[in-house]
Amino acid sequence: MKITLDQVVKTFDTFRAVHGVSLEIESGELVALLGPSGSGKTTILRMVAGLEFADGGAIHFGDEDATDIPVRHRGVGFVFQHYALFPHMTVGENIAFGMKVSAVKRSRAEIAARVSELLRLIQLEGLEDRFPAQISGGQRQRVALARALAVDPRVLLLDEPFGALDANVRRDLRRWLRAIHEELGITTLFVTHDQEEALDLADRVVILDKGRIVQNGTPEEVCRTPASAFVMNFLGDANRLSTRVSDGRAEIHGVVFDATGIPDGGAEIFFRPADVTWRQDGRGIPAVIDRVIDRPDSRRIIAHTIDGTDIEFDASPEFPGFSGMNGFLDIYRPRIYATEGGR
Repeated sequence: MKITLDQVVKTFDTFRAVHGVSLEIESGELVALLGPSGSGKTTILRMVAGLEFADGGAIHFGDEDATDIPVRHRGVGFVFQHYALFPHMTVGENIAFGMKVSAVKRSRAEIAARVSELLRLIQLEGLEDRFPAQISGGQRQRVALARALAVDPRVLLLDEPFGALDANVRRDLRRWLRAIHEELGITTLFVTHDQEEALDLADRVVILDKGRIVQNGTPEEVCRTPASAFVMNFLGDANRLSTRVSDGRAEIHGVVFDATGIPDGGAEIFFRPADVTWRQDGRGIPAVIDRVIDRPDSRRIIAHTIDGTDIEFDASPEFPGFSGMNGFLDIYRPRIYATEGGR
């Protein structure tokens, strides 16, 4: 089922949460809405679900205008961050609930067969008689997903589905959810503020800031060609150096960077901690190491340039640096963005 948002707007009192968002989600695609708190991602998801109604624009499911269709009749499955399971119902009863109250009537035998099928799918066979308090958080989230799938939704919506779980469980469930998606092929839209989660799971990542889409692309596209300083900064650790661009060149402490296509004026150079090599031979930007932090497979180096700008970079476990060591930062894969107003 293809989903289309056409110039969708949502305002709460005097605050506009979504500013004319247009987006197409292809049938069978898994798309992540990624952004910081307040970026509008959950509001968009709730409008697609029918839990909120748009103040402007339109939402289509395939050729059907779903903008004003109530949630009960949209045919969506919704999974919340905190499970929202009924504590007084068993696992099997939770999964069966949507089928029992659906306008599409099913026999007891059909419901029981569907529950058994979904228990196999979520790998919880034999636990149908347990209550939510008797299973783990990861298992509860699997039950919540099975309940959403039980009614054969046209669209699956997930709101921070793994946010309440610890890191190891989240990683395991991400792989499991991706496998489930590939098996079922349901058009899926999920919200997260976790960059790793979005990049691991999604076919396409839609990055939002202040109610607007700032980049829309594959995980490779948003990682390798971030469209703005915001995206570069949001998608992971990033160092930043202020500079000025003149005739397609940016210079910092005698080091020249290619700034082709960047207008003359104030700019910032961004680069990842992995995109720096420490040198003693004079190539690069002069710097001093402040601290060395050891990690299992690397060392994180905290340094500062001669003008006092803090820089972090990664090195091998064998890196011989120490606090107070002088050297040079050789930066590769830099990204240069003009500052607002060219200041």
